[in-house]
Formats: sequence, C-alpha cells, structure tokens
Amino acid sequence: MAIEVNGKTVETDEEGYLTNLNDWDRDVAQVLAKQDDLTLTESHWEVIDFLREYYEEYQIAPAVRVLTKAIGKKLGADKGNSKYLYDLFPYGPAKQACRFAGLPKPTGCV
Repeated sequence: MAIEVNGKTVETDEEGYLTNLNDWDRDVAQVLAKQDDLTLTESHWEVIDFLREYYEEYQIAPAVRVLTKAIGKKLGADKGNSKYLYDLFPYGPAKQACRFAGLPKPTGCV
C-alpha cells in the first residue's frame, strides 16, 4: 500500500503504518489523519511530538498504558488520561497516534 504526499509516494503496510520511518514528516501525518477523517490540532501535535521523542529515546512505541502515564508526567494530569487521549485519537491513542507519528505499531496492540 502507499499514500501520495506532495507528489511523493510513501509506502505503508496493510494497516497504514509507514514501512520506512524516515519517510515521515508533518505532511505525511496530515494525510494519514485525513484518511481517518481527523484534522490535527495543536493537542494532536503535542501527543505526536511526544511519541516521536519517546521512540527516539527508547526505540519502542509505547503501549497505551505507558503512553498515558508518560504523557501525564510530561504534559500534566489533565492530558495524561484515557478519556482525553481517546477524544483526540478515537481509534486508540497508542495505535492511531503512533501511525500518525510515523512509528511502528505499539507493542501489545492488536
């Protein structure tokens, strides 16, 4: 599978995750979000940027429980809870946000 971003073809796997993490940029994230009928807001970017930093540091995409805790520590308790994250990423905060962030599917996600 592939998506078109600014005239460039970006390869994805059958679930829509990038096959090459280096293909990611903010435009790619916008296209992936549009496929899910979402418009990325500053709040989405906060979580996406957090995920990219986390991945860079630990070389792993966090599962939802780890993500929720880590976001709570960094961005505050009002954002480190499932309801807030599911409001932003209705298809699953870890799964959907990692896809938008150009990361592999989080460990433990079905």
